[in-house]
Amino acid sequence: MGKVFLVIGAAYGLIGVALGAFGAHALRARLPADLLAVWKTAVEYQLVHALALLAVGLLLRQHGSAGLLQPAGACFAGGVLLFSGSLYALSLSGVRVLGAITPLGGVLFLAGWALLLLAALRT
Repeated sequence: MGKVFLVIGAAYGLIGVALGAFGAHALRARLPADLLAVWKTAVEYQLVHALALLAVGLLLRQHGSAGLLQPAGACFAGGVLLFSGSLYALSLSGVRVLGAITPLGGVLFLAGWALLLLAALRT
């Protein structure tokens, strides 16, 4: 499972950098400032949690399938899809109701960090 999280983390990192550049160059002139700020938030959270996934992947490789690490990685991966994905969609569409999905991703991020903390305390 460590390899899976390493791959997802690296992919999220690659995509996050590309989307950050896209926002800075292609969207700057097309989006109002408030939606561009939403886009930047999505990119920032995606990149931070790409790093978290890389850490989980490395820890799994080092410690094997330690109980709480796999659920932590799943929470980070799902959190990026829901949190950042909903913010990207909101930015491009302007449909504000998509923001209702964002907190679900935030809850997954919090759960992932809590699980990672518990995993660290148990080792």
